[in-house]
Amino acid sequence: MRQYYIYILASKRNGTLYIGVTNNLLKRVYEHKNDLLSGFTRRYNVHNLVYYEVYSDIFDAIVREKQMKKWKRQWKIELIEKSNPQWRDLYSDVVD
Repeated sequence: MRQYYIYILASKRNGTLYIGVTNNLLKRVYEHKNDLLSGFTRRYNVHNLVYYEVYSDIFDAIVREKQMKKWKRQWKIELIEKSNPQWRDLYSDVVD
């Protein structure tokens, strides 16, 4: 069964945020962390995985990503702080 992920990266606590969707969270975050992808995350040094959600349907994941991208910044911060109040980089949790 395939899994899809909505994820939020941050440059630092309360810093620049990036929201994306992928079917391989480990690989995608690794690409962001190592600046293998040109664009927003490389330009603004957005490398810390601070939040993610898992979906079994790609369409649900895409709808959720689009929804979250329209949210006010404060709503995104509140979502992160509910499950990750220290803004810890969750990448090591995904690797294990």
